[in-house]
Amino acid sequence: MRGKRRPVVALVTDSIYPYHCGGKESRYYELFSRLNDRAELHVYTMNWWQGARRRTGDVATFHAVCRLHSMYVSGGRRSIAQAVFFALGCLRLLAARFDVLEADHMPYLQILVLRLVATVRRKRLVVTWHEVWGKDYWRQYLGPTGLFAWLMEWLAMRVPDHIIAASSQTAERLLAATKGRARLTVAPNGIDLDAIRTCPPCGNPVDIVAVGRLIEHKRIDMLLDAVAQLHASGDRITCRIIGDGPGSAALHARAESLGLANAVEFRHDVREQKELYGLMKSARLFAFPSAREGFGIAVLEAIACGLPVVTTSAPDNLARYLVADYARGTICNPTVAAFAVALRDRLADRRGCADDRAQTETWLAGFGWDRTASAVAGALRI
Repeated sequence: MRGKRRPVVALVTDSIYPYHCGGKESRYYELFSRLNDRAELHVYTMNWWQGARRRTGDVATFHAVCRLHSMYVSGGRRSIAQAVFFALGCLRLLAARFDVLEADHMPYLQILVLRLVATVRRKRLVVTWHEVWGKDYWRQYLGPTGLFAWLMEWLAMRVPDHIIAASSQTAERLLAATKGRARLTVAPNGIDLDAIRTCPPCGNPVDIVAVGRLIEHKRIDMLLDAVAQLHASGDRITCRIIGDGPGSAALHARAESLGLANAVEFRHDVREQKELYGLMKSARLFAFPSAREGFGIAVLEAIACGLPVVTTSAPDNLARYLVADYARGTICNPTVAAFAVALRDRLADRRGCADDRAQTETWLAGFGWDRTASAVAGALRI
């Protein structure tokens, strides 16, 4: 007798690992690695690769719905044109085979198109939400056109059949924004504790390491300014910045102008998690100056690596909740001066650690990928 047919999940996201690397992309890769025995997985994205629109990956089949468009314009802001082209490309799913439609929430416009697709095909639409921006931030981010982007976000929150929130704080913001109408499952980002635990340090030792996309709200510029202040006061600390993005050239120029060319190492080439963990472990402290973060998976990884962590109290930096639960974490005001003092004080603090590490390992066990994958499977009904 033939076995039961596996359900088909269609994931729609404009960027995906291994073609684009970040917290969202890592999340989908880890989850799909654990869900491909439950479902047949297909990813609908931009054409990140050369050749045919369809190709087979190790955990899913990839489909290009449109050509590759830059997700950012000058200044590191999200591209409206890319959002439009990607949303229009999602109409291709009207002819696709799937049992449930799952989508990443950014850049919003495609969610409205996917609502149409799901309704026509009589399938469920599930959306993963990483962070809520809101009207004020969109105005700050895009100026007058930010009101249109906020309207897209407001509408997009209201059309899914179910939302998967990447943190409990994002879930709270979604419920507040929808006046309690959103149907939610909280499935936080996770980490592979065994992989981190067994990974040895690599690379030259440095005092500070930072990890993230090089875009404006990650505030790597503030980290550079803080390091420059410490150098001016006689603390000749070194720093490694791991990541890439549209702000790369400007940050290199800023480091040069601050006289930090020999003190700051930029690594834009790190793609493997093992190398990332090794480079993190060769530092004494993890800096996370981000102004806004829906979760902060890099913070969780740094904690698992045993590093002290310094972040800020910026209202939209939800990673601060992870740091607040960490004995070796510091949360400071989101200013250069406060960040420099926090970095200096944490580097000077040599206390602790076997008991702290044991307590941290127990606390981190709640963020395993297997647990998150089970929650996502439940939301998708697979």
